Amino acid sequence: MAPTPLLGSRTLDRQTARTLPPGPKLPTLVQTVLFASHRRTFFPRMRAKYGDVFTIRLVPSSRVCVVLSRPDHIREVFGSPPAVMHAGEGNTVLEPIMGSHSLLLLDDEDHVRMRKQLMPAFSGAALRGYAGMVLDLARAEVAKWPVGKPFKVHQRMRNLTLEIILQVIFGVTDIDRLNTLRPLMDKIVSVSPVIMLGGFYPPLLRIPPWKTYLDTQRKVDEILYDEIAKRRETFAGRNDVLSRLLAAGGWSDVELRDQLVTLLLAGHETTATALAWAFHELARRPEDLAFGQRAADTDADDELEAVLKEALRLHPVVYQVGRRLTETTDIAGYRLPRGTTIMAAIGLVHRDGEHFPMPMEFRPQRFLSDDPPAPGTWMPFGGGARRCIGAGFSLMEGTEILRAALSAYDFQAPNPKPEPPQAKNVTLVPRHGSVVTVTRRP
Repeated sequence: MAPTPLLGSRTLDRQTARTLPPGPKLPTLVQTVLFASHRRTFFPRMRAKYGDVFTIRLVPSSRVCVVLSRPDHIREVFGSPPAVMHAGEGNTVLEPIMGSHSLLLLDDEDHVRMRKQLMPAFSGAALRGYAGMVLDLARAEVAKWPVGKPFKVHQRMRNLTLEIILQVIFGVTDIDRLNTLRPLMDKIVSVSPVIMLGGFYPPLLRIPPWKTYLDTQRKVDEILYDEIAKRRETFAGRNDVLSRLLAAGGWSDVELRDQLVTLLLAGHETTATALAWAFHELARRPEDLAFGQRAADTDADDELEAVLKEALRLHPVVYQVGRRLTETTDIAGYRLPRGTTIMAAIGLVHRDGEHFPMPMEFRPQRFLSDDPPAPGTWMPFGGGARRCIGAGFSLMEGTEILRAALSAYDFQAPNPKPEPPQAKNVTLVPRHGSVVTVTRRP
């Protein structure tokens, strides 16, 4: 599960703009298109031209975003008081779907309270309790993979991570209910920014595709509220996330619904994409595939996790995360005014040779050496008080899925060339779906 980029800020006056870091003079709309669809090449070009700190302007209203690409500058942001660096208010576009109680939409004391309530369900002990369920679901999925025929592993990972959310997080076990939820949830997680914005323009909600999505959401909500009501009577002794939250107490039905939908949207595509990139790299590198298979055979969890970590480094699913300044603040040598959006460019740090030798190479062993990456240089889940609460779950989930797949199959890449990324909402996914061929291991 990965953090959600900040979406809101305000336009600054001309005098203030002269004190901002340098940046491109391109029209705002052009910068917005480059950021939305080509950020993986746009950001490196801007850093090469303007330095480690630069300014871009995005629609609407030429809102100002200051981009940071050095770990020490990003640590300033992650280490600042949450009251000064807001993330939730910039994510209001998500409210019609996730709900007003979503952890991603809250700031200040509301965020602290909600995060504290969620934490026990994502503790180390809780994660160990979920691992067996995740492994069973992963083994069931990989057993269905076509042998000897190319297929898109990204879609398979999307199917699997959705099933894990339904059974391990939501705790749904009834076969009929699972069969009803799968197609509905698939539509929910496939939401586009255009659909999200419809929530702020009520007339749109009466016509497709907005009305269609809203109808789907209502059906899902009806099932979730029914599941919550029934689980309040049966949570004892159960090991899923929803049951753990109910056992802790203090939750309203609406709060639970909003957190479940948040976990669904924040944790589905991100983990599936990270695993798709991992399999893409392993299929192209026999020596790294052998390394991963040995780890799976010997239950070397640190080595399996290193494979996933390296995939998240080389292919960060979320390229940047943001904060909105609530007051004038000194960051990276600049005095930035209230309302400025700060973007921590995770993708630029992850591919910087100063922090990761041979940064364009897939090298899981870098996380196992005597000289591992310095703290604050690997940050696919963000950092500070807003670090993704599901980070540990995502790493556990990925490790168990790698174990299931690598212990069962050899992988080959029909096309040995690196697959380019494609922007999909806030994530960067394999453009061709990470096509692989598998054969059963002897």
